[in-house]
Amino acid sequence: MNTRKLRKVLLTLCSALLLVSLSVGMTIAYLTDSESVINTFSVGQVHIWLDEADVWEAADNGVTDEKLGTQKGTERVKGNSYKLLPGHTYTKDPTTYVRTDSVDSYVRMKVEITNIANVKSVFGEGFLPQDFVTGWDPAVWETTRTVDTTTVSGSAIYEFRYNGIVDVSALTATEETKGTDTVKYKALAPLFTAFKVDGTKVNEGNISLLENVQIKVTANAIQADGFADANAAWAAFDDQKAAANQ
Repeated sequence: MNTRKLRKVLLTLCSALLLVSLSVGMTIAYLTDSESVINTFSVGQVHIWLDEADVWEAADNGVTDEKLGTQKGTERVKGNSYKLLPGHTYTKDPTTYVRTDSVDSYVRMKVEITNIANVKSVFGEGFLPQDFVTGWDPAVWETTRTVDTTTVSGSAIYEFRYNGIVDVSALTATEETKGTDTVKYKALAPLFTAFKVDGTKVNEGNISLLENVQIKVTANAIQADGFADANAAWAAFDDQKAAANQ
């Protein structure tokens, strides 16, 4: 190979090596972007509170109409004791409060009356608690069913459901703090405001049958989301409670 050809080969080889070197050392800048979405989950909850006005307990003697069933200041309590007298009206306003951070929910109140056989013997077999109270609004608290458990516990349970779904943000009631909870609650309308001992049915001869009768009011709440209607929600509530008690 002559000198001219050797020089040409070496020049070609050097050019190839230079091209490879440039290709390896070159960085290609593509157009890129990145973005993240962080999902944070908080736990939804339903929380309620139930109480009623604190009332004066009638004394064994020296009883006056003004003391019977009148509200004692602005206190709220979990229960009252009453000394029954025919014809008198007694303050009792079971009120359910829903915590302001609760999710939309269904709410109901169940009224359990003990010694129901005696109660019916005084007031009649068709006894319903709503017939002997004042301040009950059936458009707000719908009466739905009676669970008569006379043969089991001697009580009957009457169910009242709040009409519609409770949206706490839509309630205009004043916010209140309940118990040791620092979160606020809003009040629903009371189930009723008073009950009356019907003087046409209760008399000296049968009032002793009402001795130790108790009216127990229980409030329940369940989330509304996930259920077709209130019936489905309360069926699930009752099933869950029954399973928990087994």
